[in-house]
Amino acid sequence: MQLFTDLNAALIANLGPLGPLYAVGGLGLLLILAVLPMMMRKTPDPLEKLRQSNQAAQAAARAKEPTRKMLRSGKTDKLEKFAGFLEPQNEEEMTSARLKLTRAGYRGKSAVRTFHAAQFVLGIGLLVLGVIYAFIKSKTGDLSTTNMILYALGPGIAGYYLPRYWVDKRVESRQKEMQNGFPDALDMLLVCVEAGQSVDQAIVRVAKELEPGFPALSEEFELVAYEVKAGKEKATVLRGFAERAGLPDISSFVTVLIQSQTFGTSIAEALRVYAADMRDKRVMRAEELANKLPTKITLGTMMFTVPPLLIILVGPSVHSMLGLFDSMR
Repeated sequence: MQLFTDLNAALIANLGPLGPLYAVGGLGLLLILAVLPMMMRKTPDPLEKLRQSNQAAQAAARAKEPTRKMLRSGKTDKLEKFAGFLEPQNEEEMTSARLKLTRAGYRGKSAVRTFHAAQFVLGIGLLVLGVIYAFIKSKTGDLSTTNMILYALGPGIAGYYLPRYWVDKRVESRQKEMQNGFPDALDMLLVCVEAGQSVDQAIVRVAKELEPGFPALSEEFELVAYEVKAGKEKATVLRGFAERAGLPDISSFVTVLIQSQTFGTSIAEALRVYAADMRDKRVMRAEELANKLPTKITLGTMMFTVPPLLIILVGPSVHSMLGLFDSMR
């Protein structure tokens, strides 16, 4: 601590009252300038020579694409040169980040890149604003070193974590929506299958019917239908659906469908049993929330009812006792 105190005193003596702020800002700028070239440097691609040899063929193929696709790829190429800086280089981290953004509803090819770009821009931008605010605050009044550092670094840290908080809230909201609408989806799926439709046709119809009330679940069912039409194996498509949803109920449903398809059992019977189980689970979740309500109400009652009641009951007695003490003096 004595070392920091001496260093702070030396900075104030040499650079004035804003010496510590100048030192922190200069150190942060030096760290950014030192790390940025290394992070932006791309790792060598072993297929780079093959890509260069096929440039002419790729250019001809792009010329035949529709204009809308070319515009969309042009927007993506703006961040392509920063891919080594904006994307995780570890395959496991990249897969985890892409899965999380997919669960939040961001399925674009450049979703991970855009997410890290938003973190970088907001972090640096709010850090600059925080430094400016701390500078203005120090000019208008006396400001301690601790508050100065908090004013300077706090907005940058908040800006860096703001996109992550937004994505987490999006994932939570979509999972809650899918969990609430899944029992209804199973009931509709059971009705369609018992009416004579195949499972693929039933999924298409359920996706269409769920769109007004549960758009997230409707989007997932629609994606399953498109992947099956594209020729992917149904078991792989269903496992991908469970992985994107991230809910135990949907994972169990996928397991039931795969087992029914593998062992040749009746899908309608399996859906009937599982739909009844999902309805029971929804009722149990509602009862759980209802049982938590008295505890929450009790806390509010104690905070907003007991203090006024004590003032009404005890206040006159306290006032009389104070008056008596004044008269005795």
